[in-house]
Amino acid sequence: MTFLKKLVEIGTSCPFLTLTGYYCPGCGGTRAVRSLLKGDLRMSIQYHPLVLYAVIVFLMELIIRMICKNGKHPINHRKRERVLVLIGAAIVLANWIFKNYMLAFRGIDLLPIMK
Repeated sequence: MTFLKKLVEIGTSCPFLTLTGYYCPGCGGTRAVRSLLKGDLRMSIQYHPLVLYAVIVFLMELIIRMICKNGKHPINHRKRERVLVLIGAAIVLANWIFKNYMLAFRGIDLLPIMK
C-alpha cells in the first residue's frame, strides 16, 4: 500500500483542531473527497461543500473552454474566474463559520469519523 493511499485512508489530525478544539477552514476536505469517490454526495457536501463545487466548476470550465476554443470569437475568461474563486472563498468561509457555530453553541459535530 502506498504512502499516499495510507494517508488518505487513515487521515491526519488537523493541527488547528488539535490546538483550538475548533475546525479549520479545510477540515473535512479529505473525508469529502473520499465520500465523493464512494458516490455519497450528501456526506461529501456535509464534510466540505467546496469539494463538490470544485468538481462542478472544473467540469464546467472544461466544457466552456472546449466550446470557446472551437468558436470564432475568443472569450476573456478572467472575470468569470474571479467570480468563481470568490464564490469558492465564500463557501469556505460560510462552511467554517457554520460548522464551528454548530460545534461550539449547539454541541453538534458535523464532521463524523468515516467508517
